[in-house]
Amino acid sequence: MNVHVAVASMPPDSVAAVGHLVFEGLIPAGSGVELDRAICEQRSFAGKAGESLVEPEGDHLRLLVGVGAASDLSTGAVRRAAATFARAASNCQSACLDLAPVVTGASRAATVTQAAVEGIGGATYRFSRYRSTERPAALSSVVLTVAAADESAAVDGLARGVALADAVALARDLVNTPAADMTPSRMAEVAREVADRAGLGLTVLDEAAIRAERLGGLWGVARGSAEPPRLITLSYEPEGAGGATAPTVAIVGKGITFDSGGLSLKSGEGMMAMKDDMSGAAVVIAALGACRATGVQVRVIGIAPCTENMPSGTATKPGDVLTTRNGKTIEVLNTDAEGRLVLADGLALAAESAPDAIIDVATLTGACVVALGSEVAGVMGNDSRLVAAVQRAAERAGEPVWHLPLPQSYKKLYESNIADMKNIGRPGGPGALLAGLILEEFVGDRPWAHIDIAGPANTDEDAFDQRKGATGFGVRTVIELLSSYETIGAPADHAADGSVR
Repeated sequence: MNVHVAVASMPPDSVAAVGHLVFEGLIPAGSGVELDRAICEQRSFAGKAGESLVEPEGDHLRLLVGVGAASDLSTGAVRRAAATFARAASNCQSACLDLAPVVTGASRAATVTQAAVEGIGGATYRFSRYRSTERPAALSSVVLTVAAADESAAVDGLARGVALADAVALARDLVNTPAADMTPSRMAEVAREVADRAGLGLTVLDEAAIRAERLGGLWGVARGSAEPPRLITLSYEPEGAGGATAPTVAIVGKGITFDSGGLSLKSGEGMMAMKDDMSGAAVVIAALGACRATGVQVRVIGIAPCTENMPSGTATKPGDVLTTRNGKTIEVLNTDAEGRLVLADGLALAAESAPDAIIDVATLTGACVVALGSEVAGVMGNDSRLVAAVQRAAERAGEPVWHLPLPQSYKKLYESNIADMKNIGRPGGPGALLAGLILEEFVGDRPWAHIDIAGPANTDEDAFDQRKGATGFGVRTVIELLSSYETIGAPADHAADGSVR
């Protein structure tokens, strides 16, 4: 994090600003805060989420921070309010935010403090590597105050919040870095740095090993680029006697470090943001790196197939057939539908380890953006228990998802005349669902959920804990899912007709 955050039961003697939470309707969260309603109305402060009011109070500033309706108070509301506070205090060197009024008990102290740290970390994130001049942020330290009885629990929440904020920042850094510098080889180097720091196992397959391991989908996409591909596998073993018998969860992330569309070339405008097509792989690396710090108690395998998708004389041509890791063949009719090709191999590898569950995260389809917009990810899968677990984790993490169906009758839409399947359906069809159904072909009977983050992986606006550019969406959801994981078992609960039991 760019800001040092601490917990205390009393504000420091010397602090530049003190923040107080205010509910919508100008209702102070704590009894000791008096409001001048006339001034609040004059300056359009009503306590709504995202609002703040700065005013002098003695030798420091008083920051009033809108939380929204008291009836809607949640960790998400706290996260947003803390982000609003950090933005309002950005010109102060030190600041204090009083959380005591919204903390009731030790468990609440931990979750509220964690959410506040996540909000502060997100709001103060900066990516300035490529700027010749950058004014340093003034805010360098924040103290969160809680009741003395809740301080110990709050410290635990602080540590978890810092780990999550750092993981999200790492994912944002990876995605924000231009494709010329964040190549598949560089992704592998970052994975090694993360593995060394977090005590993870790591294997990296180069182009020769990728071909030798029959990863035909990944190699088919990679062969048009001068940059060699990499298949990154990270592994996490929980500490303690139960680690060896703990369930295993596999996380697979799409790692297209630049997507030109291949020979099915995108437009110039369509390529502008395509350095972010490795957001899923960034989630995998960042989330695996935070498993130990957040106390994850399941075994985790993280797989990131990384490559560029470029046009050249050696590129896969429309009409070519690729043979994937599990032996299934795909007729490639559009080389810009490449994410499902690399994920096919990643998912097949994950299934070979017979995990309790498989999750994949990918900026997969524009169709999902059309359906759900830029703030909500689509989630689909072959197991109702796992999909529900992802939904619950996403809600707690403050990363909204929406369950989309996988109608088995739609499989006919990607039937091929010459191969097991083709990589697209007809124009104007259910693109996000077809992509999900194609991925399902590679998970066997393992419970599996697919999270399409094509919309929320990037943002054009500064808002709450988001900064323009990469969002790191998915990191908190994955870590929350792993932290609260309940064994699902196998096989997946799809009925024979494809409906979910």
